[in-house]
Amino acid sequence: MPCPLIPFPQELRPKLPTIVGNVDYRILRQRLEQIDALLLEGGVEGDFVQRALASWKVAGAREPGALEQLNFQQRSRRALRCTILRTLLQEDHRGLSCQLAGNPLYQWFCLIDALDQVRVPSKSELQRFAHWLPAGPMREVIDGLLRRAIEQAGRLRLKEALDLEEYFLDSTCVKANIHFPTDGVLLRDAVRTLIKATRLVRSAGLRGRMQPPEAFLRRMNRLSIEMTQQARRAGSKKGRKRVLRQIKKLVGVVRGHARRHRELLDKHWERTDWTRPQAEQILRRMDGVLELLPRAQKQAHERIIGARQVPNGEKILSLYEPQVRVIVRGKAGAEVEFGNTVLLGENRQGVILDYEIFRQSAPADSQILFGSLLRVREGTGRDVGAVVSDRGFFSASNSRTLRQGNTFDALCPRPPAVLRERMKEEKFARLQRRRAQTEGRIGILKRNFLGRPMRAKGFEHRELALAWGVLTHNLWILARMRKTKPKIQPLQQAA
Repeated sequence: MPCPLIPFPQELRPKLPTIVGNVDYRILRQRLEQIDALLLEGGVEGDFVQRALASWKVAGAREPGALEQLNFQQRSRRALRCTILRTLLQEDHRGLSCQLAGNPLYQWFCLIDALDQVRVPSKSELQRFAHWLPAGPMREVIDGLLRRAIEQAGRLRLKEALDLEEYFLDSTCVKANIHFPTDGVLLRDAVRTLIKATRLVRSAGLRGRMQPPEAFLRRMNRLSIEMTQQARRAGSKKGRKRVLRQIKKLVGVVRGHARRHRELLDKHWERTDWTRPQAEQILRRMDGVLELLPRAQKQAHERIIGARQVPNGEKILSLYEPQVRVIVRGKAGAEVEFGNTVLLGENRQGVILDYEIFRQSAPADSQILFGSLLRVREGTGRDVGAVVSDRGFFSASNSRTLRQGNTFDALCPRPPAVLRERMKEEKFARLQRRRAQTEGRIGILKRNFLGRPMRAKGFEHRELALAWGVLTHNLWILARMRKTKPKIQPLQQAA
């Protein structure tokens, strides 16, 4: 049962200044005003606050008072609006906090404007806002917006209701924010992380016997440069093996020092100026690298010394992003990409109806088609009229199932002869020509709403960032679909 919300008090807010002479500002202000209306009239804000309030009450040890609940509701509203604005502007947390301090339009949209003083959220508060709701409830908020755009188009002042007659599907790769994975670089990253953490422990007063940590960094840097230069020399294979053996020996020494300092910090953290949570942050950083380091060493040994291939599913691409996968794209300039596969589905108006990001290696496109259709049915309460995709989603069973469900089959056939025959159908040819725009929709979402590259770390955070990007994108599209007030024509002066 939804938690009842306390009505928000009406506060006195300053009027936005009138800015003339800048078209871009006028367009941005109009978009934010339209998104503000969608948040209120479309029930997005109320739905978001209600779900956040339910999670907050479940996690609390006691029933909150009325004032506590009202303050939490206000913070939830700001969390929604600040994160939408940050996603729309593609700003980092520190940059958005600075812009909020000096921009009355942003202050108005984020509900932090006031007559007496403006209290701007800090970068840490903005980061907490980005994780205010998990990915599951965020999808429910997005589905609620889609249902209202279908059923209450007049109330939202949309020029037309959301159309589910045509559904366009495609998959892509959301790249992780990592450098190109090579075996030597992985081991270099491990040494750097462990040495930096060891220096922190030693600077706090907990010291074990070892050489100066900077000496290990210098030796690792020299070996990394030497490994890179082996490709330009004769006998590069033998040279790479020789350098890798030296790197493995150095890694073993660094790992031993890091383990001893880790145990010192775990047992005697009271001797430092840190709190236990601060000490655990360093411990987690060291544990993550120490856990993956043996696998990274074995991978480098298999590939360089053993000259054996490592299956993609077993490869370590990053010590900091273990859930990143190798995705074979086969495209010009991107034979392979490193990240996670994402499925996106849009309607003819450009609104994203479904999305999914895969933690493990994604199955074939033909196997994820009906999962997407089922999510659209559950989210919007309606079935789509036609399904359009490239040949990756095509299979004989998929086409047969679509026809049995009275859904127009516009999947691109794999056999060229069958494709030539189907292109003679007017509706099929029109939908296949429209499918090219889905590639552009994917580019818009990735570049303008997810970041280049996505900065979120960890699969859960990337999944949540994708949900925020889809919500902001759909609000932006629906804002463009809203009816605008007709311009008032100036009166003609009498002659």
